[in-house]
Amino acid sequence: MRIAVILDDKCSPKRCSYECIHYCPRVRTGDETVVKTEDGVRISEELCSGCGICTVKCPFDAIRIINLAEELDEDLIHQFSENGFRLYRLPTPQEGMVVGLLGANGIGKTTAIRILSGEIIPNMGDYEGNPSWGAIIDHYSGTGMADYFEKLADGDIKTSVKPQYVDKIPAHYTGEVETLLKKVGKDYMKWVDALDIENTLDSKVGNLSGGELQRVAIAAASTKEADIYFYDEPSSYLDIKQRLNVARAIKEKSKEHRVVVIEHDIAVLDFLADNVHILYGTKGAYGVVAHPRGVRRAINTFLKGFLEEENIRFRDKVIKFHSHAPSTTLHPDPVVMYDRLVKKWNSFKLETEPGEIPKGEVIGIVGPNATGKTTFVKMLADVIEPTEGKIESDITVSYKPQYIKPDYPGRVLDLYHTQIPDSLSNSLFKAEVLDPLGIETLLEREIPKLSGGELQRVVIALALGRDADLYLLDEPSAYLDSSRRMDAARAIRRYMEKTERAGMIVDHDVYFIDYVSDLIMDFTGTPGIHGKGEGPFSMQEGMNRFLEDVGITFRRDPETNRPRVNKPGSHLDRKQKSNRDYYYTS
Repeated sequence: MRIAVILDDKCSPKRCSYECIHYCPRVRTGDETVVKTEDGVRISEELCSGCGICTVKCPFDAIRIINLAEELDEDLIHQFSENGFRLYRLPTPQEGMVVGLLGANGIGKTTAIRILSGEIIPNMGDYEGNPSWGAIIDHYSGTGMADYFEKLADGDIKTSVKPQYVDKIPAHYTGEVETLLKKVGKDYMKWVDALDIENTLDSKVGNLSGGELQRVAIAAASTKEADIYFYDEPSSYLDIKQRLNVARAIKEKSKEHRVVVIEHDIAVLDFLADNVHILYGTKGAYGVVAHPRGVRRAINTFLKGFLEEENIRFRDKVIKFHSHAPSTTLHPDPVVMYDRLVKKWNSFKLETEPGEIPKGEVIGIVGPNATGKTTFVKMLADVIEPTEGKIESDITVSYKPQYIKPDYPGRVLDLYHTQIPDSLSNSLFKAEVLDPLGIETLLEREIPKLSGGELQRVVIALALGRDADLYLLDEPSAYLDSSRRMDAARAIRRYMEKTERAGMIVDHDVYFIDYVSDLIMDFTGTPGIHGKGEGPFSMQEGMNRFLEDVGITFRRDPETNRPRVNKPGSHLDRKQKSNRDYYYTS
């Protein structure tokens, strides 16, 4: 079975010469395999020979010609247009369980939730017809899903959805948080307490930070009376402690309701989910929902990039973790040395102990939100000056800020030619940064039109492409899906190793920090009032200090060496806490 997909966000017929038509061999013989339309082109899948010439000739990388297994044709659930995205199969919500969805962005996770919640009526591939619930009920005849869709169609199942993009909420509601929660449900205070958002109740929704808005959105979705709850990326904007509090609350919800969660933080998903559906496919073209697996097996399968039962490889490289702490001593040749630093704002004070940044090492910076991590990095980057203390260095710094904006008007390629022309032609940079981050497919894209994840990858590569002695990257995993996070972590680590440069990484994803770091700097304090930074420490000591403050322990998966959160109160959790061995490294 062959499908032809045109990516609307990339197709630019006003800027091309219709290479897809002129170079198509079937068009040259007189067939109407590729034809012009009012807003672009249309490709006939019946006439397409699958030669792939159009995919190569398209100057904007907007065409996908993909061969799929014939049996998938019977599993087509929804198709958006003739040459549009297709979703095959659906996840199965289960009573008393958290079902997780794990996979790359743009392959149908949110579409699946929109179908299961009743927002989209699936058309079973009949994109020109009028979709009805009857077709999908017939498709699942004899299964529990048929009963589910019958009840959903009749309004006998109530659903609640925490949307993916919570930053859009203030555009629809501008009142106070407590008023919003009261409108949604009566039992809202339980969620206010569980998610630690008491101090936001009197605030206007539009004045909330990203993390506060995320927790308010989760509380609102959870307070609503429903039979099944959907949470789309609930950990975004949250620090690790907040993520685990959210996970505990959602897991408690699943004891009496069906719960489906999309989550890119694998450590949180591992802690939260019971079963996981891996999704694979091609971004913007198609997605396939694999059969459910237990959470441990599913995540290990995801890291391997190979579905054994389906005989499908969806990633070229296996993701591997260190089996022990990568480094325990500081490098004798520090790049930067700094005194005790103090930065005072009107209502916030940051203090950091004296320290140094060793050459050739990557330091992971961990700690709660609003305790000064970004402030510290900005002082090292000379963006702001410390109130007290001195930073001793005569080096070049490359800084990727926490919040990135698409403020360059041209193409990615134009930006790189302007700012990192030498790196763009450097074979090491191409092999270790551009290729792993998938930048080549973005070079012709206009920066203002990039998604959040695409822009993040572009900016990470831009930061690494600058010739610097110290690289400061603030939350590089933000907006990236699980696969891209690991790609970015591997690119950063390998490039630092091969160029023998120093780096500091601020992030809340434990897998990301574990993968990329040699040393750890730990921030503690009262968020928004006082922060204290200490270190860098060895991975063992630094992660122990951090996780003790969070109140969780990690073990290593024997198959993949990945960190796994121990179940609170379990034998291993109690044993590690008694030994102060919160970060199990072997």
